[in-house]
Amino acid sequence: MSFFCRIMATAIVAMAGTVPALAQIAVHPVIIDLPPEDLQRADFTVENPTSERVFVAVEPARIDAPGSEGETRVALSDPQQLGLLASPPRMILEPGERRFVRLAALTPPGDADRVFRVAVKPVAGDVTGEESGLKILVGYDLLVIQRPANPTLTIDWENSAEQVIVRNNGNSNAQLINGRSCKPGQPEESCTKVPSSRLYAGNAITVTKGAEEVVTFDVLFMGRSSRIVME
Repeated sequence: MSFFCRIMATAIVAMAGTVPALAQIAVHPVIIDLPPEDLQRADFTVENPTSERVFVAVEPARIDAPGSEGETRVALSDPQQLGLLASPPRMILEPGERRFVRLAALTPPGDADRVFRVAVKPVAGDVTGEESGLKILVGYDLLVIQRPANPTLTIDWENSAEQVIVRNNGNSNAQLINGRSCKPGQPEESCTKVPSSRLYAGNAITVTKGAEEVVTFDVLFMGRSSRIVME
């Protein structure tokens, strides 16, 4: 599901050459933003749309150096050390049942974003039925962002003939969407599309372009949108 939410799939083989059985859940929302002025907690829902009982595990992890080459996923059993509590961490959902999971940040907002991932996944049970030899477990990897006490966004860029380097020199992340690379006067529908990106604080992306082209993005930051033209 793009860069906003990762979908995880695990296959468990019981018998070769047989029909897959799908153990699936539905989760909403898949991105949780905790602004500094709000209570540092939020809920999401987990639903079982299938006709079978589903066992679900909720596993939070801290993301260090998010978006960089050194990005690391840190899973700790102590929520206080991790900085995020998920409750309940385990649940059983009957067919059609929906439950809430509460996430609570355990430390006050700091000087920069704190980024977490929360894996929400069905736990494998026995594969039953003569033709069910493969069970595919489909889960979600939620993105949770605890914004700093004073969030700032500063987007800078450096142009050259064939590329533009875009940097986030603020202390909080933003989404760059609806990117285009266009020549002056060129209709937008004929411009080259530029992939969307979540630009974390201190990170940079490189966008390739033509020699006479100008790159533009819509910038989404904490519920606000603005257009930047990187001339």
